[in-house]
Amino acid sequence: MALADTERAASGCRDSGSPFSEIIELNVGGQVYVTRHKTLIAVPDSLLWNMFSKKSPKELARDSKGRFFLDRDGFLFRYILDYLRDLNLVLPDYFPEKSRLQREADFFLLRDLAKRLSPRVSKDNSISEEISQSDTEDGAQCCSSGEPLRALSVSGAMRSPSLDSRKSGYITIGYRGSYTIGRDIQTDAKFRRVARITVCGKTSLAKEVFGDTLNESRDPDRPPERYTSRYYLKYNFLEQAFDKLTEAGFHMVACSSTGTCAYTSNDPNEDKIWTSYTEYVFCRE
Repeated sequence: MALADTERAASGCRDSGSPFSEIIELNVGGQVYVTRHKTLIAVPDSLLWNMFSKKSPKELARDSKGRFFLDRDGFLFRYILDYLRDLNLVLPDYFPEKSRLQREADFFLLRDLAKRLSPRVSKDNSISEEISQSDTEDGAQCCSSGEPLRALSVSGAMRSPSLDSRKSGYITIGYRGSYTIGRDIQTDAKFRRVARITVCGKTSLAKEVFGDTLNESRDPDRPPERYTSRYYLKYNFLEQAFDKLTEAGFHMVACSSTGTCAYTSNDPNEDKIWTSYTEYVFCRE
């Protein structure tokens, strides 16, 4: 049905000179996006421009619901789409995926965006024509005399995330686990750790400690001064998380755990299932 609707919408727009409908649905790595056709072809000679201006709908891959499919990072594509809308993009503070976004820009042949994302050009997380021009002007002013150069260096140091990263604060690590014990308590316990370690605390501290290993998909664009309890890690080893925290100067100050148990049936020989939730509180003073 969805495929038929898509084909019907596309056929309705052939009079305008394009075989594509005005509104296009995309499936990018499992994330669904809806945008206008003119947005996708905003940058000439880009990958999306070639797909949606040089090819016909029948030549492009689709998912089971008729959406055009792209096997790329669905989370980062939101920034690609934002850039295509007005060729201007502002990233959230402490954005840890800049290098990966640059790789996506290279893949989609968005050369200007990739250039702005390169480390030698980007001095902070804001990406726009105006900011790029102001950076150039600041560089010219600081070279005209020694005094402004020192003032700029102090100002840059005050904004440096490396100094902000030493701020004190708390981070809580949590995970859920379950295990079974036979009723005779003689059999070995069967333990299973849920493959998701949650991170609670101030956004800027969490991003500083865990960097690219932090999954922000459940709470994207959270300001750095706000708190969150919806982040989780991309790995499932508690020891790896503890190592990251220790390297950043944190130490454990508290730990708590709660658990419940139940029998899966009335069979007296059935194993007892325990489910627990454990939290580890880390502090940096």
